Amino acid sequence: MPKSPDELFAFLDSLGISVSTTRHPPLYTVADSQALRGEIAGGHTKNLFLKDRKDNFFLVTVDEDAEVDLKQIHHVIGASGKVSFGKPEALMELLGVVPGAVTVFGLINDTVGKVKLVLDSALMENDIINAHPLTNEATTSIANADLVRFVKETGHEPLVLKVAA
Repeated sequence: MPKSPDELFAFLDSLGISVSTTRHPPLYTVADSQALRGEIAGGHTKNLFLKDRKDNFFLVTVDEDAEVDLKQIHHVIGASGKVSFGKPEALMELLGVVPGAVTVFGLINDTVGKVKLVLDSALMENDIINAHPLTNEATTSIANADLVRFVKETGHEPLVLKVAA
């Protein structure tokens, strides 16, 4: 059973990580979320849940405006050949979220460490990173160093790479 947003917040609190969360109507795309830009400061994320031909899974988190070359990204992230988008069933099984709510916070549900996280270096230049807290009906703001700490506490080692063009 995937963790709930409340369980995520309790986990963050147990680590002494302070976040702020803004509730809003469901947002399914980057275009939907850009309407909130005046209200929520910091870098806003776009997340790509990818799979290579050997069934390795990757969560690539970039700035919302970043352009990613999906035909070449496998060279950057260390995938076995070209990548495709992971199926919704795998997304739910591994990260506990549905399409439209993909988030770095989903790593709390990947207890077996099957998903490799890649954070774009340009995104990590922001002091504050914004991501959905396991639901697309809210946005949670977290300091970039605290985000890295959260990821490590879930048993994942984040790769910070130049992904976006």
